[in-house]
Formats: sequence, structure tokens, C-alpha cells
Amino acid sequence: MASTTTTTTTTTTTTTSGKKDSSPATSTANTYVRCLPHPPTYRLTIADLFDTSTGGGKPQLHRLREHLFAEGRLEEDAALMIIECGEHLLRSENTLIELEAPITVCGDIHGQFYDLMKLIEVGGSPATTRYLFMGDYVDRGYFSIECVLYLWALKIQYPTSFFLLRGNHECRHLTEYFTFKTECKIKYTERVYDACMRAFDCLPLAALIDKQFFCVHGGLSPEVHTLDDIRKLDRFKEPPPYGPMCDLLWSDPVEDYGHEKSHDEKYLFNATRGCSYFYTFKAVNDFLVRNCLLTVIRAHEAQDVGYRMYRKCPQSGFPSLMTIFSAPNYLDVYQNKAAILKYDTNIVNIRQFNASPHPYWLPNFMNVFTWSLPFVGEKITEMLINILNICSEEELVTDLSNDQQNDNENQFRRDAIRSKIRAVGKMAKVYASLREASENVLNLKGLAPVSPASSTTNINELIDDEGEVAEHRKVPTDFSFSTAKTFDQINERMPPWSDAERKQRLINKNQSTNDDSIIHNVDSDNEQTESTANDRDSTHHTPTVVILKEDEKIHNGIDK
Repeated sequence: MASTTTTTTTTTTTTTSGKKDSSPATSTANTYVRCLPHPPTYRLTIADLFDTSTGGGKPQLHRLREHLFAEGRLEEDAALMIIECGEHLLRSENTLIELEAPITVCGDIHGQFYDLMKLIEVGGSPATTRYLFMGDYVDRGYFSIECVLYLWALKIQYPTSFFLLRGNHECRHLTEYFTFKTECKIKYTERVYDACMRAFDCLPLAALIDKQFFCVHGGLSPEVHTLDDIRKLDRFKEPPPYGPMCDLLWSDPVEDYGHEKSHDEKYLFNATRGCSYFYTFKAVNDFLVRNCLLTVIRAHEAQDVGYRMYRKCPQSGFPSLMTIFSAPNYLDVYQNKAAILKYDTNIVNIRQFNASPHPYWLPNFMNVFTWSLPFVGEKITEMLINILNICSEEELVTDLSNDQQNDNENQFRRDAIRSKIRAVGKMAKVYASLREASENVLNLKGLAPVSPASSTTNINELIDDEGEVAEHRKVPTDFSFSTAKTFDQINERMPPWSDAERKQRLINKNQSTNDDSIIHNVDSDNEQTESTANDRDSTHHTPTVVILKEDEKIHNGIDK
């Protein structure tokens, strides 16, 4: 294989114009913005977006970008036209698309539209730059539909130089559990969401660059031995929770990748995701040798510096695996950098960039009235307690000289008032706990579970069996990358399935047991590995890796 060089540069500009800001830093801690421009109320129509005069029907990207950047929206038919035109192009592509350098490879976006704009600024104009995005365009961030509309418009404008792969979040199961379906219903309609799901079903699963770089969202599968196994897959469906399609979208490298204690194991159950597998260095190395590849490039995992390179292959001396993550300050709490990979003339250049400012949404698209109820309720109960406390304990004591009937009546009234005070006091504690929960949601932001059942705190969960109010754990207001990753681990798992989905899974699984189209015999697989290894061109040079980055923890971009 030809010699390949890898370099890393860091983008320090933070302005949208691309010019370096040399003005002194200004603290915004106590700064108030008195006026903000209102989002456009006018929704762009098909006539506004598409240039029908030339007959090509290409979208006007500049106008779309400016409108979405200002939080503007489209008419439903205009949004559907972009999504459906993009779907038509994606459907015509192969499950494994073959591309050529030069190309820019990008990782997860996760609804961070304003960071997507910065990514394109760093990576180069799509008019002159070939792009490959490796999935996860939606969920977690609050501008997912904007990302879909703009990426699909770019696909329509540049169908032969702009490419999109499928991620594990491009499916109905996750978008219903997380935020994308809710976002579509709030900003548009459920018809737009359904159109997106049909388009997601058409996304290719993997890409091959210059017959050397295998690009996929998640990773490898024990049922995928050759590239032809991917080409044979039926991708036009909802990804199942098992099998090769699931593995390509969900699998991860094992935690001690390249330093495994057992050198014979290839795949382990992925307990972090709750599905698919962890793959080892041996699994990746065997796959690369069998298919005459140089490396695997994938996304799917947040990285502190935006990328990670793993152990080198003994045959090539090049990293066997690379992870690229393109969502900076993921969920507004990770404090991570983002990165893209540019490959051209045997040079792999990894470029980093930081997060861009963006408009604020309350967690899970909650409206301000719903969010403020715990605070209002707490103040109301405090007021009621103060009113009831006007009667002191001494005033509740009855005069012993009263007759028995009056004494019984006063006793009843006294007990009733005490019960009301205790009830209001308990309710005050509940509202205080709800207020703390709301504050925690703001601090956690996208880290909090986002299923419909957990979007609001259940009052019954705040009171234990003995009627005592449970204390709410206070979460930190400032996160490090490792802390955020720990809090977010629950959201990395495949969400639970409904009873109807479980029944459908069982039906599909029974049907799949009769399909042996991609099952290989182990002995023949080993023979194929040996034969393809012997077929390698002996004139290929060992690639060299050069990382120009001031980071003492990484030497030459490879984990030590």
C-alpha cells in the first residue's frame, strides 16, 4: 500500500466568518442581552427554495442556511420535498458505497446544527470538497431537523460528491425514545417525521475509500467476513436489535483494545450498549487482512479530543482503527473537541474545532410554563403554611372548663388543622424536591433520560412507603468529560422495547434462522484469510503516521 501520512491541526477561530478574533476576552457572566432578534415567522416555500427556472430543481443552499441559522422553518411541502428528493438519491446508492480521495470524513452530529455549520467551514465548501458523514445526525441535540434538511439539501445539490451513511440513531426506535420525533412534531408535523424515517431506511451502511479505508458508523460483526457480506444485506428496513446490520451500527472496540489478555477472542457481548458486540484487535486485524484493507474508520463514541487512533497493524504499521467524533461540547456538558478527517494524496489530516454558540431550548423541548410549575408550587405551599401557622399551638389548646360536647368539637377541629398543616408541609417538601429535580435537569441537560415516562418527575416516586419525602440527589453544575460520560452511560444503551416490538422481533428472528445467506464456515473462512493475505501486493510500502499536536498523552496519535 502507498505510504500514508497523518497530521493533526487545531482550528482556533471561533467566529462564523472564519476570521481570527483578536479582540480581548470579555466576561459574559454578568452581562444581560436586552434584545434578541425574533426567529423568522415566514416559512420558506418550495418556490423560495428551489430554482425551477433552470429546470434542475436544485435547492438554494445559501438561503436555506441563513433561514435555518436564524431558527426559521419551512412549509411542510417544502420540507417534504427536500427529504423525499434526498431519499430518492439515497435509495439508488449501494449498501456499500465506493469512494475516492480526496475526501473529508465526519463523525456524529447529533442535532448540533450550529456546530455542523462550523464543521463545513473547517472542512471546506461542499462545492469543492467531497464529504462522507458516518451517521447519527439526529437526537440528543435540539436542532436535528435542521441538520437533516441541510444535509439532505447538500446531497441534492452535490449527489456525486456528498455522501451519507446510516448511524444507530437513524431509526424509529431511538428517535421515539429520544428527542427527534418530539422535535419534528413541535417544529413541523408527524408527516415530516415519517418522511425522515423512510429516508433513513435508504441510507447506505458502509463506505470504502480508495479500496483501503473501510468506513462505518459502529464497527464490525461476527457475521460479516468480507465486503460482499455487506453488499448482500437488505438495508431498506428498521435496523433489527441483532444480526450484521445491527452490529455495523452498534458495535464498539473492546475497552482494552490492542492490550487484550486473551489473544484468541474476537467478539464479546456489548454490555454497555445492551446489544451487539465488542470487537477485539484480532477481529479487526483479521478483517483487514482478509479484505486487503488499511484501516477501519468509525464514529459512534464521544472522544475528548475529537478522535482516537488505536493499535497499529503489524502488517502495515498503520492504525488498525480510528474513531472520529464531530459534535463539540457534546450535549453542552462534555467539554470535548470535535474532529474531522481529511484524506488526500496519502496524507490523513485530522482537524479539530470547538463548539459554536447556539440558541437555547429547555430540556426535552419542555415549555417554560411546565418547567416553572415546581417553582410556583413551592411558593404557593410556603404561603399556605404561613397562613395555617397563624394559629399557634397555644391557641389550639382548649379551655378545660368547657363542657364535654364543646371539648370533643374543639378536639376534632384541632386535629383537622394539624392534619392540614402536616399535609401542606409534606406537599411543600414534594414541590421542593420537584424544583431540585427541575434544576438537575437543567444542569444535566441532554444527559438526563429522555423517554416520555421520565421526562417529568413522578410525585409517587418522591414519597416512600412511610410517607416521607425522598431526597433528590444534587448533580454538579460543572462537568468534566469523564464525569459527563459517566452520567450519560444510561443513554448509550439500546432503549427498552415495547411488547409489540418484542413480538415483531421474535417473528423476524424466527424468519432469519432459515436464512443462511451470510453464514460462513470457520474453516473456509480461515482458508480465505490465508489466501487473501498471500495475494497482497509485496510492493506496498509501510505507511508512516505523523501527528502534529501538543498533547503529551498521545504519541504519534497512537495509544501507547
